Amino acid sequence: MSFKDAAGNPFSSLSPIVWRGSTVVFDSFKDFAARKARQPDGYSYGITGTPTARGLERRIADLENARHCVVVPSGQSALMTTVMAFVRGGDHLLISESCYGALKTFARQWLAQMGVEIEFYPPTIDAGIEALIRGNTRMICLEAPGTVTMEMQDVDAITEIARRHGVLTMMDNTWASPIFFKPLDYGVDFAIEAATKFMGGHSDLLMGAISLNDDERYATLRQTQSILGQATSPDDCFLVLRGLETLELRVREQARKALEISRWLETQPLVKTVLFPALESHPGHLLWKRMFSGNGCLLSIVLEPTENEVAFGAFFDALEHLPIGASWGGTHSLIAYYPAAEQLARQYATTDQPIIRLSIGLESFELLTADLERALAAYGQAFHP
Repeated sequence: MSFKDAAGNPFSSLSPIVWRGSTVVFDSFKDFAARKARQPDGYSYGITGTPTARGLERRIADLENARHCVVVPSGQSALMTTVMAFVRGGDHLLISESCYGALKTFARQWLAQMGVEIEFYPPTIDAGIEALIRGNTRMICLEAPGTVTMEMQDVDAITEIARRHGVLTMMDNTWASPIFFKPLDYGVDFAIEAATKFMGGHSDLLMGAISLNDDERYATLRQTQSILGQATSPDDCFLVLRGLETLELRVREQARKALEISRWLETQPLVKTVLFPALESHPGHLLWKRMFSGNGCLLSIVLEPTENEVAFGAFFDALEHLPIGASWGGTHSLIAYYPAAEQLARQYATTDQPIIRLSIGLESFELLTADLERALAAYGQAFHP
């Protein structure tokens, strides 16, 4: 990045400039009066971004093979902002039952109260989704693989049907990232990334990104960002720009380790099922193999069932390295727990057992498997006292 200071001295750096600012000043009354004409790409107020945000948006758009990108304060914000920009009362919204939980809650508790007809569909319905499309269907929300339960979806089949019926499609692509899958290349209208995860990469920020190709929809999204107040910190934009410098290196290494660990988990007697599309044993493996060029770092496991709930406490208490926490995609591995009650509450449950979710970071295979081996041994002791 190059510029000249007030005295005309040149300065060049490999780092992007962090432009902070809420107020944008104008050279003339005429410019100020016409300030809204600067959107969607220009600058009229800090809420829609500074040059730091625009630089990040351009980088993400290039990764996604997109013409445009809008960054917002979180992955959930990206999902909500996209829906709020294009869905209105009286519209019908189809949401994969395996989508991010907060999106489903937003649909049930807010959108439904605004007159939107909400319908959750089985994540593996694929071409069968055509039977669910109505005259007022406005958008289909996909996520592949699904949050926690890891179901795959036939993105090609769904987007082809949606286009024929004039229905918009939005896909949460955070698991694969644009390194391994580019939704827009498969006909998706809006590619969503929780930049909190892989793009930031260090578990120290929140951000979401919406990438698309249509110019008019881009203008609508930028306006929606402004109206909903979805301002993104320029400092966080800088951190994501820095994270993008190592994105592919991190993602590929974490992917390699995740596949290696998932194969190891399949050999463990107390692991009943490994939910990971890159494994040949996964029901959606062929779909994954056809569309994706690699796997994410997130996987789930179901242990051999027990009615002794103390066993799960023993499993987690035995961990010495893996921290317990939400989110994923950073350089440090994480583990999380989703109880049986959550699975039973699902409309299209794939299991009635608790699910343990793992995010594989950059630690060694030996360190992570040793920790999991301890946890499984503790589970086994509680399982067979």
